[in-house]
Amino acid sequence: MRCDVLTLFPDMISSVLDESIIKRAREKGFLDVRIINIRDFTQDKHHTADDYPYGGGAGMVLKVEPILRAVDFIREKENDLRIVLLSPQGRRYEQSIAQELSTEKRRIVFLCGHYEGIDERVKMYLSPEEISIGDYVLTGGELAALVVIDSVVRLIPGVLGDSASVNEESFNDILDYPHYTRPSEIRDMQVPPVLLSGDHGKIKIWRRRQALLSTLKKRPDLLSEDNLSTEDREILEEIKDDLTI
Repeated sequence: MRCDVLTLFPDMISSVLDESIIKRAREKGFLDVRIINIRDFTQDKHHTADDYPYGGGAGMVLKVEPILRAVDFIREKENDLRIVLLSPQGRRYEQSIAQELSTEKRRIVFLCGHYEGIDERVKMYLSPEEISIGDYVLTGGELAALVVIDSVVRLIPGVLGDSASVNEESFNDILDYPHYTRPSEIRDMQVPPVLLSGDHGKIKIWRRRQALLSTLKKRPDLLSEDNLSTEDREILEEIKDDLTI
């Protein structure tokens, strides 16, 4: 994955890029990310990147010129870009989008908004793809950009090491099953005996049943016919029967 993050607060991005899986992905060459400070493309001595909105109102608006200059700078080195604006007005971010981005060959430019928003002419000129990570308000787009980068990077083959970890994760089809580790008993709470049995066939069935049960209780909207095998539907019917007893 190759990307640039345009931001007013580069330290917010760099502090996360140097940790955990994202750090290892960068070290192994799976992630090439550049942090670009929008203020570096201002042309006044105070590096002003925002201004008061025309028409009045509270808050500040990101100026158009520094953003366009920053994108021009990127295009001098690589013209084929996919520009993503993190915005509450964008399409809802889902696992399917993460999977799509994980195979993107173009360089991705993440534009992080701030304050009351960005000058509308940025959208008019760049025609960015707008993505929202949820219906709530953040201080800026930096955290949203990091959410997207993290969710995409882990899908790239080789990043996690074990491909089964990706294939079994939540939202590939339904929610995940419960996980347990040592000790087998603590404060009168025990690990389900089937997980200690060594019978991998029974463990597989138990995990799928628990995953379906969790999804039914928490996210029934995920239980579409496209996600369910014939065996899943049979298990689900058994679960529903048990819940009505």
